[in-house]
Amino acid sequence: MRAMGIIRRLDELGRVVIPVEMRRMLDLADRDTVEIAVDGDRIVLQKHTPRCVFCSRSEALVEYHNRRVCASCMRELSAMGGGTKVARRRTED
Repeated sequence: MRAMGIIRRLDELGRVVIPVEMRRMLDLADRDTVEIAVDGDRIVLQKHTPRCVFCSRSEALVEYHNRRVCASCMRELSAMGGGTKVARRRTED
């Protein structure tokens, strides 16, 4: 990690502005989503990358019931076919 010597103050709502130089460096555009995490005593911000809910791949995603699933996992789920229908019927009874 490289220090850029930029210091920002939190506003009364706890917000901080990410300097434009850093946003350009990280290819962050207006309205992009960022992930916020804690690593020890550090707050880590990184550009959010949508991932498959099953395998965490980020390629070839489709939305299924408000969840993102990759093509590979979708094929596996489709191959299960009857098993999932039976499970659904049992929970509906």
